[in-house]
Amino acid sequence: MHKIQLNNVRVYTNHGCLHEEKLIGSEYRVDLEITANLSKSALTDDLSDTVDYVSLNAIIVEEMAVRSKLLEHVAQRILHRIFEEELLVQQAEVKVAKINPPIGGDVESVIIIMSQHRN
Repeated sequence: MHKIQLNNVRVYTNHGCLHEEKLIGSEYRVDLEITANLSKSALTDDLSDTVDYVSLNAIIVEEMAVRSKLLEHVAQRILHRIFEEELLVQQAEVKVAKINPPIGGDVESVIIIMSQHRN
């Protein structure tokens, strides 16, 4: 098995439970790592034989644009779409980080990490 990583996908959106978060929004960072068999694409040099990281990035950006109260909800939606749309993916781990969360302290980020395997 082989891996593809998308690191530090940055988005500005409106997730959170607070009313102010809905109105103002904040910065988020998403990291994704997928595991798939990339042996065929390594030989054929054909995009149709691999997991297209442009598609993975689009899934992240589209799902991050849909408002949720909880980062867990966003992360699960991202995983669901990956397994639904990218049939070569066998395992995926997504990290969704809220930068400078409003939690009453000097905290750089809060990160939710979720992973899933294909059944």
